[in-house]
Amino acid sequence: MTLQNNQFSDYLVFADESGDHGLQEPLDKDFPVFALVFVIVKKTDYIEKIVPEFQKIKMKYWGHDQVIFHEHDIRKTQGDFKFLRSDPEIRKSFMNDLTEVIKSAPFRYVASIIDKKKLLEKYPNPYNPYKISLLFCMEGMKAIIPVDERKNKLTYILIESRGTKENETLELEFRRIINNSGSLYSRVDFQSSETEIRFTDKKSNAPGLQLADLIARPIALQYLRPEQYNQTRAILNEKVKKIKHFP
Repeated sequence: MTLQNNQFSDYLVFADESGDHGLQEPLDKDFPVFALVFVIVKKTDYIEKIVPEFQKIKMKYWGHDQVIFHEHDIRKTQGDFKFLRSDPEIRKSFMNDLTEVIKSAPFRYVASIIDKKKLLEKYPNPYNPYKISLLFCMEGMKAIIPVDERKNKLTYILIESRGTKENETLELEFRRIINNSGSLYSRVDFQSSETEIRFTDKKSNAPGLQLADLIARPIALQYLRPEQYNQTRAILNEKVKKIKHFP
C-alpha cells in the first residue's frame, strides 16, 4: 500500500517469536512455551537512535553493518559470532555493548507467553498458541499507540516471513482480528484501527526485527526460569508495557 506521508502513523511495530507454536505431544520439556513479542517504536526514534546504534556496534566488531543479529547465533557463537569463542574478554565486551544498545534503545514492548502444557490441560480443543498470542499482542499494541495515530493513520506490523503457507495462515488470523470475526476476537474492536501486516525476508537487515529477535527468548525464559540470571532481563523490565501469560 502506498499513501501520502501524512497518512502513515508515527509508529512501527516489529514482531518476533520464541518457541514452537505447535501443540503436538510430547512437548519440548525444556521449552514448553510459545512467546510472541511486539516491539513498538516511534519512527523518529528508530531512524535517529536505534538504527545508528545497531550500525555502530556492527562497525566496531565487524567493520561493516551487514551482520544480522540473531539471538540463537549469538548464544551458540556460530556464523558471524564464532569469534566470541576465542577470547572471553572480547565476548564480555561485545555482550556488554549489545546490552547497552538494547538498554538505550527507546522502545516499548508487549508480549504474550502461552504455557502449552497448561493450555492442553485446561482446554480439550485449544486454539493455536500463535492465534492467541497475536490477539493479546494486538490488544497491547492498541494500548500503547495513541488513538489518533491508530484511527486516522496506517501503522505497519513487520514480521519475518515464515514460508508461503505459514504467512497465509497468519495473515488470515490477522484479518479475522481486524474484522472482529469469531468469538475469540469479538471482545475488542479493532475496526477503528488502521493496521497492516508486512512480511519481510529472513535475511532482511532491519534493526527493529533484530531487536525483537534479541528480546523474545529472554522474555520467555523469564517465565520459564524466573530464578535464572539473564543480562537482558533487568533492562527489559523497564520497557515492558504488558506481558500476558496464558492460561
